[in-house]
Amino acid sequence: RVISIRETPTTTLFRVLHGPVAGTKEDLRRYFRLETPLAPLYEEWSRADARLAKIATAIPGVRILRQDPLECMFSFICSSNNNIPRIAKMLSSFRERYGTFMMDIPARGEDNGGSSVSSLTVFSFPTLTSLAHATEEELRGMGLGYRAKFIIETRNLLVESGGDDFLLDLRTQRDAEAVQEELIKFSGIGRKVADCVALFSLDQDDAIPVDVHVQHIASRDYDPTVLGEAKSLTPTIYKRVGDLFRERFDSYPGWAHSLLFVAELPSFRGILPADVVREMDEWREHEQRKK
Repeated sequence: RVISIRETPTTTLFRVLHGPVAGTKEDLRRYFRLETPLAPLYEEWSRADARLAKIATAIPGVRILRQDPLECMFSFICSSNNNIPRIAKMLSSFRERYGTFMMDIPARGEDNGGSSVSSLTVFSFPTLTSLAHATEEELRGMGLGYRAKFIIETRNLLVESGGDDFLLDLRTQRDAEAVQEELIKFSGIGRKVADCVALFSLDQDDAIPVDVHVQHIASRDYDPTVLGEAKSLTPTIYKRVGDLFRERFDSYPGWAHSLLFVAELPSFRGILPADVVREMDEWREHEQRKK
């Protein structure tokens, strides 16, 4: 489907632009995981962490989506050592080459002569079937670089493992660490990407994707010794950082982690309490002096 969604102060409106209308409301509820109320979680997390309590008042409504596992998996492979504009361009080319055309959406823009109307062409995300004959050479030609090999090797192993059914079966597992171990068997997927796929598409709410930014949150707010003498995130330290979040937040620790991660983004800086911003700046200066 192609769906237009608009949020109002009191509700959220949607309209199906392409595809079946029947069942859309239920599918959106599943996609946005609306079966999980946020308010009780925010209250519970706030009792466990005074700093998060301040952030929660400024950034309400952060919830984890239930994305399509295949789309999530390939998208995160493309995200490695990359920036958002390049990732968006890669995935747009990927859809256009191997996905299915859905519709053109008129889009109003402006040029030097005033307003103009163009269109946005929408393609579905490729399926394993539509990727069956894709080659590494084709993907490299689309700008995927070294990630092209990862996409092809992951596609092949995924088909051998059972395809979409294999991924959906992981969604039923209740052990996030076991799911991580299954996912890191695929080419181009390390522990962080595995936990991103697990959290954002496989209902693994205990999964904590850890990168240097998350390690900084853990060091600053929970345990300044978590990194020890190590210079990088070894598997042991990776787990130790994740455990700091899991031990503090009993319910949905991956969601709580994501709220704290979002608060570190520059785009949210202007709405955070002044003392929270000051703590961030002081920690950043402290880390710079250590270097």
